[in-house]
Amino acid sequence: MGRRENGRVKARTVLSPLVAGSTWRRGVFLLLGGVLVLPYVLLVVAFAQMLTRADAPRPLVLGLLLVAATIAAVPIFLDGPRALEIAAVRALLGVDLPDPAPGHAADRETRLRSALWIGLHLVSGGLVVAALFSAVPMALAFIGQQFGLDTGMTTGDRFGPFDGRDTGWLTLIGVVVLVALGYAVAGLGALAVSMAPVLLGPAQAERIAALEARAARLAERNRLARELHDSVGHALTVATLQAGAARELLDRDPEFARRALTAIEEAGRTAMDDLDHVLGLLREPGGGRAAPAPQRTLADLDRLVADTRAAGLSVDARCEGDLAGLPAAVSREGYRIVQEGLTNAARYGRGPVALRLGVRADALELELDNAVGRRRRADPGRGGRGLDGMRERVLLLGGRLTVGPDGDRWRIRVTLPFEGTR
Repeated sequence: MGRRENGRVKARTVLSPLVAGSTWRRGVFLLLGGVLVLPYVLLVVAFAQMLTRADAPRPLVLGLLLVAATIAAVPIFLDGPRALEIAAVRALLGVDLPDPAPGHAADRETRLRSALWIGLHLVSGGLVVAALFSAVPMALAFIGQQFGLDTGMTTGDRFGPFDGRDTGWLTLIGVVVLVALGYAVAGLGALAVSMAPVLLGPAQAERIAALEARAARLAERNRLARELHDSVGHALTVATLQAGAARELLDRDPEFARRALTAIEEAGRTAMDDLDHVLGLLREPGGGRAAPAPQRTLADLDRLVADTRAAGLSVDARCEGDLAGLPAAVSREGYRIVQEGLTNAARYGRGPVALRLGVRADALELELDNAVGRRRRADPGRGGRGLDGMRERVLLLGGRLTVGPDGDRWRIRVTLPFEGTR
C-alpha cells in the first residue's frame, strides 16, 4: 500500500509540470515572443533572397540591410519595450517586478540588460513557435495513424529505421515528442522566471526612487494618523468632560448644561471636519483633489484654550513673542503638541494647567505643567499614541522634547527650531 502511494506521489510530481497552470501561462509568454520575432524572421528571409539574386545591386542591398538592422535594433534599447516586458512578466510569469520609476531615464547597464532579455525572449519564443508548427503536427500524425487516421503525412516515408507501417513505434515517438515539448516549455518558463529579476529588475536609481517614494508615503500616512489622533482624541476628551459636567449640573444649572452641549456640538463638528479631510486624502492616494481643510496653527491657540476651559479644565496660558511670525510648519506642529498636551492633562491630570509659549530668535519653546492625577501616578508611562505622536512631530522638525513626572507635577517641554530669518 505504501509503495503504491509513493508511486502515485512520484507520478504526480513528474507530471505536474505538464498540467500546471503556471506552465500554460509561461507557454503563452513564450508564444508572445514567437509572435514578436516573426517580423524579424521575415526581414531576414527577404534580405537573404535579395543577397542570393545575381541581378540585385549588392551595395544597395547592403545599405538597406544596415538601415533595416538599425531600425529593428533601436526599439529593443528603449524604455517602452522594457515597460511592456515588465507588464507581461508580471501577468504571465507571476514575477513581481516594479514599474520603471517615472522621471528616471534608464542607465546604460539597465538598457543592455533589458535588450538581452528581449533578445532571449524573441529567440526562445521563436523556437517554441517553430516546434509547434513542425514537431507537434508530425507527432499528432504519428499518434493518429495508430488509431487509423490517415493524414497522408507518414505514408511511404521513412523516419530513421521506421516507416509508415511501424505504427506502434511512431505512436511512441509522437507521445515522447509531445511530452518533451511540454517539459521544454516548462523548463524555459522556469528559466525565464529566474532570469526576469536579474535582467528586468530595477536599476540602482530606480531602487532609490522607489524607496524614497515609499518613505514619503509612510511619512504622509503617519502624519495623517497623528492629525486624526490628536483632533479626534481632543474632541472626544472635551465631549466626555462636558457631558459628565452637564449630567452633574443639569438640574441645578441648566444654563451650564446648555453651554456644555454647545461645546460638545462644536467639538464634534470640528473633529468631523478633520476626519472628512483625512479620509478624503486617503481616498486619493495619488494626490487627488480632496477638499482642502484649513490647517490649525498657533493662531488658533485662543480658541483651543477657550474650548479646554469650557470643558472644565483651568488653563493659565502665557505667550511671549509673535506667534503669527512663526513658520507654517512650526506653528502647525506646535498647535498639535499643545492640543495633545491639554488633552492628556484633562484625561490624566488634575488641577489647573500652566501653558507657556516663547518665540525666540530661532526657536519656539513651549511648556505645559499640571499636577499628576491618580491615573497618571498609578501608571507613569501612560500616554500611548499621543506622546508617540509628540515625539514624531518634534523629531521631524529637529527639536527637543522632555516629558514626564517632575515630583508631583507632569511637565512637557518642547523646543522647535527654525531659521532665524523668517
